[in-house]
Amino acid sequence: MTTQHTPYTIGHAPSQTKHHEWRTASNSAAHLLPHLKKALTSNPNLKLLDIGCGPGTISASLAQHLLPSGHVLATDIADDVLSRAKEHAISQGLAVPENISFQKASVYGLPFSDNEFDIVHAHQVLCHLDDPVSAVKEMLRVCKPGGLVSLRESDMRMWCFWPELPSLFAFHELMVEIMLANGGQDKGGRKLVSWIMDAGVERKDIEAGFGTWCYSEPGDRKAWGEAMIERLRTGQMRQRGIELGLTTEEGVEEMVKGWEVWMERGDATLGIVNGEVIVRKASSSPKAT
Repeated sequence: MTTQHTPYTIGHAPSQTKHHEWRTASNSAAHLLPHLKKALTSNPNLKLLDIGCGPGTISASLAQHLLPSGHVLATDIADDVLSRAKEHAISQGLAVPENISFQKASVYGLPFSDNEFDIVHAHQVLCHLDDPVSAVKEMLRVCKPGGLVSLRESDMRMWCFWPELPSLFAFHELMVEIMLANGGQDKGGRKLVSWIMDAGVERKDIEAGFGTWCYSEPGDRKAWGEAMIERLRTGQMRQRGIELGLTTEEGVEEMVKGWEVWMERGDATLGIVNGEVIVRKASSSPKAT
C-alpha cells in the first residue's frame, strides 16, 4: 500500500523559487565541497544525485566541481522547474546530459537502484516533508556503501534580522505557521541528526555542524527582499495566509512595506542558521521500509 504524503503545496512559481537562484554550492553546500574534492581524487567519475534541485543553481555549480568526468543527476517533482534548471545548466556551459541530467522523481520513491550513487545531496528538502525520516531512508538506499549523503536544512526558528521591524517579525511568524500548516517542519536544522539516527544510522557515521546565510550586501538584500515581496503579492504565501486567518490584506501590505524599508537600509542584515550533515553510509546501513 502506497503511503500518502502531504503534497508540496508551495509550488515552483517564480515568486516561490526566485530567491533560490541566489544559491550555489559555495554559499549553500560548502560543508560538502571538501568531501567532494577528496572523493574525486580516488574516483574522478563520481555520480552525484541532487534531490529537490529547484531552479538548479546548486546542481549546476556542483556539476562544475565534478568536471570533466563526473556526473550530476538532478531531480524534482515538477516538470516546469526541471526545464528551468536545464536551461540554467546550459547557460553555465555544462553539457546535457553528459555533465548533468534531469529527471522527475519523488524523494519518497526514488526510481533508482540500490547503491547507485557515490554522493546523494539534498538542500532545503526535508523541511517541506511530513515524513523526513522516510525520505532519509530512501536517500540511504540509493547511496553506495562508503558513499556520502549530504543534507542542509534551515532552522526557521533561528532567523536574526536588523532593523527589528514589527512587520518583519509578523512576516517571519506567518512563514513559520504556513510551513507547519502545509505539513512541513520548522526546526529542521536542529533535528537533522535526530532524523538521520531515526533512519537507522549510527551517530559515529554522522558529521554535523551549522552554517549560515547572511543577506547584508546591497545585491543580496535586493535579491532576498524582492523575492519575499513577490511571495507576498503574488505567491501562495498571501493566499494561504489569508485563507488560514493568519493575516489580512492590510497585514500583507505592511509586510511588503517592511521589506521595502529593509532593502533600502544600509545597516540592514538577515542571518539564517542552517543545520548541515555529512553521513557516510556503512555497508550495513538499513534499507528503506
